[in-house]
Amino acid sequence: MARAPRTIFPGVALHVIQRGNNRNACFHVESDYLTYLSYLRFLTSKYSCEVHAYCLMTNHVHMLLTPSEPDSCGYLFRDLGRCYVRYFNRRHERTGTLWEGRFRSCLVESAAYVIACHRYVELNPVRAGMVDEPAGYPWSSHAVNTGAGTDPMVKPHAEFLALSNRASPHATYRALFAQPLEEGMVRAIREATNGGYPLASEDFKARALVPRGFRIERGKPGPRTLTPQ
Repeated sequence: MARAPRTIFPGVALHVIQRGNNRNACFHVESDYLTYLSYLRFLTSKYSCEVHAYCLMTNHVHMLLTPSEPDSCGYLFRDLGRCYVRYFNRRHERTGTLWEGRFRSCLVESAAYVIACHRYVELNPVRAGMVDEPAGYPWSSHAVNTGAGTDPMVKPHAEFLALSNRASPHATYRALFAQPLEEGMVRAIREATNGGYPLASEDFKARALVPRGFRIERGKPGPRTLTPQ
């Protein structure tokens, strides 16, 4: 069966998830996380992808990033997979594949969806019962986005910067975690990412997607979706 084409627009954020093969662990020890992040920092710079949020879970990874070119994200994950799998197999004396397959992704456009995806990504360890608060998990961008840490790889999205009013965007963002992310939004993000359809405003869909041969489908769970005609 032919692979479904990804919908990627330069300058528009993507929520990306990649799982371990058969849901097996991709990270065992601290050096695994550190090595993955080292490769990620190098390759996001090489392929001009801006990472806004990330979370390295035991058997999968989440990212919210913006590619500069249509192929930037594909090249990034291709090289990241090759580099990290070589390291991981050598480090843990194993052979064979590590990842389930191609990464899954969805376009993320509009303030509501961008900020919701930030929270969704960084709340993964809480939903998994690994920590009580996202600040307690060391392998995510939460410390950077709340102003408690620094990492030059993590770049603020325009919608994140727009959170600042009288308070800093870090303080405003931190306050959003006082309440859990709505279950409807969690479900919508999961379905969009697994299905490859966009989380976007109606205006963006009409301007950018419909003219490219997509049609709006109604009646499915979550936001209205677009599929190739």
